[in-house]
Amino acid sequence: MLKKLSYLGLIINWKTFVLAAIAMLATWLCLRYEIKGDFPLTIISTAVIFPIVFSIGHAYKRREVTLDDYGTIKAHGRAIYFAARDWLPERSEAREAHAKAVLEELFESIRALFKGNQYEMFTNETRVYGAFSQLSEFVKRLRADGLPSGECSRCNQYISKMVVSFEHAKHVYQYRTPRSLRAFSDFFIILLPILYGPYFAHEAGSYHPALAYVMPLLFAVILVGLDNIQIHLEDPFDQIGPDDVTINAEKFVELLSAGEAAEA
Repeated sequence: MLKKLSYLGLIINWKTFVLAAIAMLATWLCLRYEIKGDFPLTIISTAVIFPIVFSIGHAYKRREVTLDDYGTIKAHGRAIYFAARDWLPERSEAREAHAKAVLEELFESIRALFKGNQYEMFTNETRVYGAFSQLSEFVKRLRADGLPSGECSRCNQYISKMVVSFEHAKHVYQYRTPRSLRAFSDFFIILLPILYGPYFAHEAGSYHPALAYVMPLLFAVILVGLDNIQIHLEDPFDQIGPDDVTINAEKFVELLSAGEAAEA
C-alpha cells in the first residue's frame, strides 16, 4: 500500500501545486471582478488532452518495443552460452566462465549507455561495440575448440540479431517524442488554467462557495498528472518511474547456470 502511495509522487509534484495556485488565483480574480464566461470545454481536449494522450500512447509503445528488443538480446545471449557449454564434446569450466564474463560485460555496457548521459553516449556506445566484438571473438574461439562451422554460423546469426535489437533500443533511448508537440502541450498546460478563470468563475455560481475552487484544482491536477505520466514513460531507461526497463546484468549472468544447478 505504501509503495502504491509513493507512486503518487510521480504524478503530483511541484508543478501540480504551482499550476493549481495559478488556476485558483485566476478564478479568485475573476470572481472578485465579476469576469465570467461560459467557454466550451472542447478547447481543452483539442489543445491539451489529445496531444498528451497521443504522446502517452506513443511513449508506451516505445517502451513495449524496447522490452521486445531487450528480450531478444537476453535470449540470444543465453543461447550462445548454451552453445559454449553444451555443443562441444567436452565441457570446460574456463570456457563457460569466459562466456559469462563476455556476456556480463555486454549487458553492463548496455546498461551504462542507457542509464548514462547522452553527452557520454560516444564513450558508452564504443564500450558496447567493444563487448560485441569480444562476443564475436569468443564464437571464433569456439570454432577453434572444435565447434562445427555450421554451428558457429548459427552463433554469429545470434550475435547479428542481438546487434539489430540493440540498435532498435538505442534509437528509442536517443530520440524522444517530437519536441514541437511537447512545447505545444507545455504552452497550453500553463495558459489554459489562466484563460479558463472566467469559466471557473461562471460555474462557481452553481456551487456552494466552499467548492468554488475545486474545479480549477482538479483541472490542474489532471493536466499536470497526464503530463508527468508522459514524461516518465518518455525514457524507459532512466530508472525514475516503476514502469522503466531494468537491465540487470548480474541477475542475467547468475541465472545462466540456474538450470544446471537445479539438475545437480
